[in-house]
Amino acid sequence: MNQTASTIYLEEESYYLEVYLDPFNKRIRVDDYRGNTHLLLDKAEELVHHHHAEKLIIKVRSEDFIAFFEKGLQPEAVVDRYFLGSDAYFFSKFYTPDRKQNEQWITEDGLIQSIYHLDTSVEKMYPPKEYELKKADESCAAQLSALYKQVFEIYPTPLHDPEYVKKTMQEGTIYYVFFHQGKIVSAASAEINTFYKNAELTDCATLTEHRKYGLMKIILHELERELKQNGIFCAYSIARSLSFGMNAVLFQLEYSYRGRFMNNCYIYDKLENMNMWVKNLATC
Repeated sequence: MNQTASTIYLEEESYYLEVYLDPFNKRIRVDDYRGNTHLLLDKAEELVHHHHAEKLIIKVRSEDFIAFFEKGLQPEAVVDRYFLGSDAYFFSKFYTPDRKQNEQWITEDGLIQSIYHLDTSVEKMYPPKEYELKKADESCAAQLSALYKQVFEIYPTPLHDPEYVKKTMQEGTIYYVFFHQGKIVSAASAEINTFYKNAELTDCATLTEHRKYGLMKIILHELERELKQNGIFCAYSIARSLSFGMNAVLFQLEYSYRGRFMNNCYIYDKLENMNMWVKNLATC
């Protein structure tokens, strides 16, 4: 199977499906649907078997919760107000025994518990004046790719390729970065769904030697500010479940924990669980 991810649209007499084929992560994700839930799930599973995927994820509307639950799928996470103000439940199904097993789950439960004991009244940090915050454009693509390559040995999307970074920008993804001595040392992006008015804050990376100044919190706050200006109030982020630092950043920025995806994607150096964090920007 081709390792390049792609989105396909299937429209039949009784249903419509928007499907993200993700061969690198051996999964298929249904991002949108309409119509007969039984028939569209049958089609989604047909695609799973055809493409030899190990995991299926479906973003389910709250009114269809029981329909997917009784078909044997499991709710792993929820994003408040995802569908133009209505909640989305992320249901999953696994197709191999290995994909359904994970030895880190209890450890990650403890990490979440410890994060909820953190002090949220942390004073705002200001990095030294040699750090410059900017909104990235296509001229930054090569440097962004270099940053992601340095921070992540493996990444679930091809951000190591500058052309892919440019493509995401052309499709509406916003990047903010910190420069230090002319080099990008920290970055994050907001991948915007203009139809449903939500955004995923993602691609968070800071070089190790620059992590003591709270750069990521500042970048995420700037992304939130721009999202609000564009009338987008549903923000969510998916963080590595083993990363205390990134989960702590989101908690201290007043994101709320909304579940965990088991063996969700290949990131950092292996297949990992990912935590869902959600924030209503309209209340802040």
